Amino acid sequence: MSAAVDMRVRIGALELRNPVMTASGTFGSGREYADFIDLSRLGAVVTKGVSLEPWAGNDSPRIAETPSGMLNSIGLQNPGAEAFCAGDLAWLATQDVPVIVNLVGHSVEEYRSVAERLDTEPDIAAFELNISCPNVDAGGMAFGTSCPAAAEVVRAVRAATSKTLIVKLSPNVTDIAEIARAVEAEGADAVSLINTLLGMVIDTRTFKPALARGVGGLSGPAVRPVAVRMVWQVAHAVGVPVIGMGGVMCTNDAAEFMLAGATGVAVGTANFVDPAATVSIADGLERFCVDRGLGSVGDLVGAAWPERSA
Repeated sequence: MSAAVDMRVRIGALELRNPVMTASGTFGSGREYADFIDLSRLGAVVTKGVSLEPWAGNDSPRIAETPSGMLNSIGLQNPGAEAFCAGDLAWLATQDVPVIVNLVGHSVEEYRSVAERLDTEPDIAAFELNISCPNVDAGGMAFGTSCPAAAEVVRAVRAATSKTLIVKLSPNVTDIAEIARAVEAEGADAVSLINTLLGMVIDTRTFKPALARGVGGLSGPAVRPVAVRMVWQVAHAVGVPVIGMGGVMCTNDAAEFMLAGATGVAVGTANFVDPAATVSIADGLERFCVDRGLGSVGDLVGAAWPERSA
């Protein structure tokens, strides 16, 4: 493969070796996947959501398969910030890959507190502020569906950390671009989208919802056209980098997000199908650029916009 393609991208203060990262909640902190891939070949590892105190998560069943996708209602289960730092973060620090920690909270104060605690950890390169999870009853999506609420929590976390701050947006809104503009105004260095779409499956044998909580988050190829549309809209609306995700299963899917305006792409559900999907997609993007005579993967960003081809 040609070495002429510059695969580096910049997200806030981070320079990543390539645009491919993991989607929070689908990769743990990478330990299980390290048996299959070299994590240092990724642009970044985005961890599962981390809260200040341990969260138990939702009751089972918490997963349901759907056509071209899956529903999950895990509920951001995690052991809390102290256990994360002592275990997963200490291990990740040995893997030669930027670590982006997904932050979760039930309240503005919880978000601020976990950011303040983890800001002291030198092995964390950036935070992804999760204001879009549909699987918790307090916090999560509650902060990501209105401009004032989104602005408030971003303002609080921005004051607690100087690290690169990525805000993860919810698709379960009327106008995602206005939410993106609101968080950019409060200091977000980048935005990531989309989180899962709120969905439901009913078991026709039992006449009951398939998930214990009733509703869950839909991910996988079924959501990709919605995600690409939203990335296109948001990339036109803000001046900060956009990380696109939602049904990225192969190289062409990743390229589609970048053509729509994404600087980086996150791979989620595909990890459950193929544990080496992230590295395959990163390698594939380099070949994609070689085949089209592009000197930099950054040349793909927004290349489908009419104003770029005029």
